[in-house]
Amino acid sequence: MKLTVVGAGSTYTPELVDGFARLRDTLPVEELVLTDPATDRLNLIGAFARRILARQDHPAEVTTTSDLDAAVDGADAVLLQLRVGGQTARRQDETWPLECGCVGQETTGAGGLAKALRTVPVVLDIAKRVRRRNPDAWIIDFTNPVGIVTRALLRAGHRAVGLCNVAIGFQRRFAALLGTDPADVHLDHVGLNHLTWETGVRLGGPEGENVLPELLAGHGDAIARDLHLPRALLDRLGTVPSYYLRYYYAHDEVVEEQRTKPSRASEVAAMERELLTLYADPALDEKPALLARRGGAHYSEAAVDLAAALLGGGGPPYQVVNTYNRGTLPFLPDDAVIEVQAAVGRTGAAPLPVGRVDPLYAGLMASVTAYEDLALEAALRGGRDRVFRALLAHPLIGQYTYAQTLTDRLIAHNREHLAWA
Repeated sequence: MKLTVVGAGSTYTPELVDGFARLRDTLPVEELVLTDPATDRLNLIGAFARRILARQDHPAEVTTTSDLDAAVDGADAVLLQLRVGGQTARRQDETWPLECGCVGQETTGAGGLAKALRTVPVVLDIAKRVRRRNPDAWIIDFTNPVGIVTRALLRAGHRAVGLCNVAIGFQRRFAALLGTDPADVHLDHVGLNHLTWETGVRLGGPEGENVLPELLAGHGDAIARDLHLPRALLDRLGTVPSYYLRYYYAHDEVVEEQRTKPSRASEVAAMERELLTLYADPALDEKPALLARRGGAHYSEAAVDLAAALLGGGGPPYQVVNTYNRGTLPFLPDDAVIEVQAAVGRTGAAPLPVGRVDPLYAGLMASVTAYEDLALEAALRGGRDRVFRALLAHPLIGQYTYAQTLTDRLIAHNREHLAWA
């Protein structure tokens, strides 16, 4: 089995390699190709990847190359983890929206739109090259904003599934609180990427007992602290929202925090410098503890499970993924990309049935889906007016003066990445 990681110069990559090493029975990788245009980082991380595999006696061959076509040739699955513009662009995404009193974040709001505009054309070009070399390869997208990027891939006819680590993080956290094996915890997870709610926590599978009320009663304070939301809100909702919902439920509070604290991009950039120094140590052969603070917790387990299921090697029978709606949520278009539990196999992901969704959540999902429609059109076709329309539609923006100013600033900060600007 050959797997290719595009964007492998990321400091995330050792987390992924560690998962391949630990979970070899689930996903027997024989050849791992790491590709990235940043050759210095790629070679450093490639050497570290070989040491990680060697420490765990994993026989996979690791190849590094900046030649994308060679990297994807013959691959069974291609994992995308790109950051077009690097941490510099992320820092801008988190900064200039604040000038209008809007949240600065790389996956939602104006910053999220900027990232989508930079990313979608690049990902589609990569996918086209993958299909030309190997039309049967699966593309697993971990690149944010996952919902918009996955929708672009699916609309273009690619064999693609989107992946996020939010659900598996909740599963692991709830299992620890309940004192049970994560494999026994099934989430009633519903929403869009980075806009999700856990409406049930079931033991043993989709038909198992829902222990969410007991979980909130006994551990609500701890869960609320993790989310930086008040316990009283969780009690009133009776659900556990993704921590990304804080940008909606406490928008002004978050904006004030962002104005007075260092940006997440600055923190990550500092961590990355330290991580790269650690990775360069020829004696290091296991992922360092610092990597856990980088983000992307449990990314490797989620990626291994998904790749194994798509390639026919097993994995959990149900997984939370991003895929076409196809009537699962009747208040959204069939071609909306939703994030729900799905049965995953060689033919792709089939969402499990979802019960009635509270209008409190359905309304926000519908609003953000409309924004994503417009965002994708802006990413595919360009143009100042399409950017403006997407920003005006976003529920975190909504006012024409903000949308107009943010359009100007988005284009000014991203001109080098926008072919039409």
